[in-house]
Amino acid sequence: MKTLPAKTVERLSEYRRTLMECLKENKNYIFSHNLAARLHITAVQVRRDLMLIGYTSVLRKGYDVKVLIETISRIIDSEQGMNVAIIGIGNLGRALAAYFKGKRSKLNLIASFDNDPQKINKVISGVKCYPYHDLEKTIKELDIEVAILTVPADFAREIAEETVRYGIKGILNFTTVPLNVPSGVYLEEYDMITSIEKVAYFVKENKL
Repeated sequence: MKTLPAKTVERLSEYRRTLMECLKENKNYIFSHNLAARLHITAVQVRRDLMLIGYTSVLRKGYDVKVLIETISRIIDSEQGMNVAIIGIGNLGRALAAYFKGKRSKLNLIASFDNDPQKINKVISGVKCYPYHDLEKTIKELDIEVAILTVPADFAREIAEETVRYGIKGILNFTTVPLNVPSGVYLEEYDMITSIEKVAYFVKENKL
């Protein structure tokens, strides 16, 4: 299978999360329009995405929820699992660690890094904090491939460059500084300020 578009991968993750909720509700089958309605997209979009991964519905019954979860998992998860670290275990890093820990069996949040002596070698939000100066050694020893950056903006570019140099292959950037990474490293950037400003703009427009 060819590499999927980024937006398709995003939606597949959302489908899986929604399908897991369906299982909790004892729903074993779901139609594309029902799945679409839960995610505020079109049924056409759902069908297109699932056709890309070679999955079709059962006539008159819809999609088999368990089988579809398994199919999506085979596509977007690493078979052997992948190790993740948070760099910068301040308030945001703690919140992310507490939320993320144990959410996905194939994504293992196994470390955090900080230069605060009061945090080093302690377990914070269920994750051990390592000294930042041991970043290279720890990345290699623990086979960490993905880094979540929640560091102060002034240090973001320098730290991103170091993580890549030490072997990180994917970065989720929660800082306000846009990053540049070499080819072969996947970068996802999330700017909370931009997101809240976007929400505020549409609230303002709806008042007019």
